[in-house]
Amino acid sequence: MIELLRYLERYGFATYIASGGDRDFVRPIAPDMYEIPPERVIGSSLGLTYLDRGDHPDLLYKSALDFFDDGPQKPIRIWSRIGRRPILSVGNSNGDVPMLSFTGRRDQSSLRMLIHHDDPEREFDYTAGAENALTEAAARDWTVVSMKTDWTTVFSTV
Repeated sequence: MIELLRYLERYGFATYIASGGDRDFVRPIAPDMYEIPPERVIGSSLGLTYLDRGDHPDLLYKSALDFFDDGPQKPIRIWSRIGRRPILSVGNSNGDVPMLSFTGRRDQSSLRMLIHHDDPEREFDYTAGAENALTEAAARDWTVVSMKTDWTTVFSTV
């Protein structure tokens, strides 16, 4: 995935992470792990409230989710953050089907890729949770990438 991000950036693509995980957890690690700046991380979020403390105003987390960036919410969050439909998206679970479906238009070339986590020897195997995505990928002719057969390296030791 890192190699794909660098390749796309070399050819002028702006790359984003659209995660079901908490954006405020992913944002601090994205620059070091993926070389993606924090402002290009879209993710789930706890609600926030503004607290005016005089000379030190703050944002505080609420105890409830503001939004869960998964399933049908994912394309909404992508559109609200970047203002356009992606022409390339990569997912790995059932929750990514709406994002993959939303990618591209009829009159525009696009690429939809589904990463199949099917290599229990080198990485956690979680085909469970991607069954619908695999079915949709086959029906819609999306590209399925097998970690087991298509990736030389899963975790770099460098």
